[in-house]
Amino acid sequence: MNTKKLIEDDLKHIWHPCTQMKDHEILPIIPIKRGQGAYLYDFDDNRYIDGVSSWWVNLFGHCNPYINQKIKEQLDTLEHVIFAGFTHEPIIKLSKRLCALAPKGLEKCFYADNGSSAIEVALKMSFQYHKNRGQKRPLFVSLENSYHGETIGALAVGDVKLYKEVFDDILLQTIQAPVPKDQSEESAIKAADGLEQIFKEKADQISAFIIEPLIQCSGGMNMYHPLYITLARKLCDHYDVHLIADEIAVGFGRTGKMFACEYADVSPDFMTLSKGLTGGYLPLSVVLTTQKIYDAFYCDYSEFKAFLHSHSYTGNPLACSAANATLDIFENESILEKNKEKIALIGSKLEQFKTLPNVQKVRQTGMIAAVELDVYPIDFRVNLKIFKYAFQKGVILRPLGNVVYFMPPYVITCKEIETMMDVAYEAIVSLNRL
Repeated sequence: MNTKKLIEDDLKHIWHPCTQMKDHEILPIIPIKRGQGAYLYDFDDNRYIDGVSSWWVNLFGHCNPYINQKIKEQLDTLEHVIFAGFTHEPIIKLSKRLCALAPKGLEKCFYADNGSSAIEVALKMSFQYHKNRGQKRPLFVSLENSYHGETIGALAVGDVKLYKEVFDDILLQTIQAPVPKDQSEESAIKAADGLEQIFKEKADQISAFIIEPLIQCSGGMNMYHPLYITLARKLCDHYDVHLIADEIAVGFGRTGKMFACEYADVSPDFMTLSKGLTGGYLPLSVVLTTQKIYDAFYCDYSEFKAFLHSHSYTGNPLACSAANATLDIFENESILEKNKEKIALIGSKLEQFKTLPNVQKVRQTGMIAAVELDVYPIDFRVNLKIFKYAFQKGVILRPLGNVVYFMPPYVITCKEIETMMDVAYEAIVSLNRL
């Protein structure tokens, strides 16, 4: 296949996400031919370490033989069926497993297609829960610097101006609470005090408080102490406000535990999952919630309290088979235990970045690490420079502004981790020469 022709045809017909398409006048788009393990290969057979897990979704490598096999087996049996009034074995199996893995009390699963859709489901479900009980609570609270997706409801509870500001006029009314500024207990306590002040003033108007537990990924990989989650849970209980845990990016072992909420020993009222749910293979998301919330919608049809939300591909059997295969790998290969060595290596490799004069700070939670650059005067395209440098060295990095982060698939080897992080180090050193 002619790479040049592929690029021409792509740019003629396709509008890519989170992209200023004019950039591709100077930065060629990159056709990828195949993937294997931690690597992606272009049409010239150059290979690149996927340091960002293809937007944080890939857990066990590209073209994982076991996941491939399970999807192929399902393909010969049932590809899809309407999920209103019908069900199938893969989703029943998956739901039982997710409820067993999730924090205590999360016993019901509602499926959607992607992370943003799962957030929409949780917001609507929380609001209607209160309405079914005779209360109108039109407000939602989220953290400053948060990101929960780019559909209208999800965007409204986020706080990254780059995505949100242009749409302010058409968004839901939300309140942003102070976010812990670092990983200290003191910062967690101070932020929780700010949240309580909001609850004191408006709790009877608030349906839910939504957080990304431990790590605000799209918000520059800001990380905070588990104590904040503990305090937030107590405040939500006291003021009768739902707690939504958005574990779309941090779930399935990214923080070192299966779910980030486990660090605080907290059970939210809603937990949203997607990304790694299918190992990076197919779109699928789920909202886990409690029996108490489920019961508020359970009634005779004539009461009109049912939750009327649907997606055409809800509970797709192929996606559920990929998800079950992903959970099989977690169970059969002791992934969380094996990742401890890689987490320690990432931590040790971070030390070299602390010596660089243009590095402001480094941070890590589990398999996610970040290096924040001190860029003065502000170079708002520093991310592009680092991407280009790393790509030429065979590593895919996609910095968030001035934050270089690492979120590789779990199949990455220790040697590949060293290569990935050494290339990032060289890229940062090179900035003064670019």
